[in-house]
Amino acid sequence: MGITVGHLVGKDLYREVGRRLDRSSIRAPWNDALHRIVRAAFSDAEADLYVKLPYRLSSLGRIARISGFSVDQARPLLERLADKGLVVDSLIGKRMHYMPSPMFVGVFEYTMMRMGPDAQPEVFGPLFAEYLEEGDIFAVNCENGERVSILRALPYEDTVTDTVEILDYEKVSEIVDSATNFAVSQCSCRHEKEHAGGRSCEAPLEVCTTFNRSADYLIRHEMGRAISREEAEDIFQRSRDLGLVMSADNVQQGIGFICNCCSCCCNLLLGISRHGYPNNVVTSNFIAQSASENCKGCAKCADACPIDAIEMAAPPTSSGEPPKAKDRRPGIDQDLCIGCGVCALSCNFEAMKLVPRKQQVLHPETTFRRIILQCLERGTLQYQLFDEPNKVSHQFMRGVVGGFLKLPPTKRALMSDSLRSRFLDALESHVKKRLLKPAAP
Repeated sequence: MGITVGHLVGKDLYREVGRRLDRSSIRAPWNDALHRIVRAAFSDAEADLYVKLPYRLSSLGRIARISGFSVDQARPLLERLADKGLVVDSLIGKRMHYMPSPMFVGVFEYTMMRMGPDAQPEVFGPLFAEYLEEGDIFAVNCENGERVSILRALPYEDTVTDTVEILDYEKVSEIVDSATNFAVSQCSCRHEKEHAGGRSCEAPLEVCTTFNRSADYLIRHEMGRAISREEAEDIFQRSRDLGLVMSADNVQQGIGFICNCCSCCCNLLLGISRHGYPNNVVTSNFIAQSASENCKGCAKCADACPIDAIEMAAPPTSSGEPPKAKDRRPGIDQDLCIGCGVCALSCNFEAMKLVPRKQQVLHPETTFRRIILQCLERGTLQYQLFDEPNKVSHQFMRGVVGGFLKLPPTKRALMSDSLRSRFLDALESHVKKRLLKPAAP
């Protein structure tokens, strides 16, 4: 049976795809570069279904009911969209469920991870580079001091002060031990820079490591290859040797991935160092500290810092002569340091260590909670709560609730320690009941 594209055609249809991307957990501001990305990524039929998908994870039957596509029409389109990384699919119970991919982690990463003859990295690399270089996506997601990002820094365990205990979810060793299956993919940022002409490092390309359901998704859609636990451990050891930043899914439970990032290619690190948004990556619960009595002033820590958070300086001399290089000591920008420990790896004199931050960083417990908190911060939660795109009652409620949630007192209350847990508990309970409800006959 043929598929008839709805009333939105041409430029209007792809502009609506852009609106859908901008209503997710990560905002995606519209410009000419994004227009060209979505035109290259979607066919007309795929775009028509995409803009009619419910915003939340949904079964094929629910998607058919809401979109107006038949099951037989929707299934192959959803499978193609999932192969492209434009839709995420997940087996829940005995039914496959689908949801639109956000820009990060989603459309960008999966597009640049794809393998095979139809992947077209030479097309998408320059397009994404142009979109990211403009910096609008970092501004719209970070300019109001948002605290819930998709990525958090992992501390290198041996750079943390010996007397301090590291929580299990911040230990690479514990994350690997608790995982059951693994995959490795091309680093999307490095791959993008390679095709856009902006890569200046020799870090390996195949280093993005995923676990469990995330690994299953990438393997199933040929965006990664299955590896053993030992191979995953080898990747992390190599990253340590190269002084790469290890960054993980910003959750405590069900961690889906660990990135191994370089300062010249990683777009989220560049969001800090180039575009000036320190909250683009969530810090670990540690911060760098220098032991000046051991420091030799070599500046290796400053050179190694991936976000330029360390500056070497020397006190003025009593004679008025210029200070000597060996008298310089590292000054650490407390507002920039992400607590990764790369600086300490470079120090040969044990003069740099990670110490606990004065205030503990609260990382979301689960992916669901992270997404809800991101949407609340970015003003898009109403699309998750009332997720049928064209249902009149949902459109009305999105307007009412969206306006209410944007009020600063409301947002502050729901993000506060006193209300946050109860708010998230109630939403999580509702969604679980819906997802696990038996299919209608």
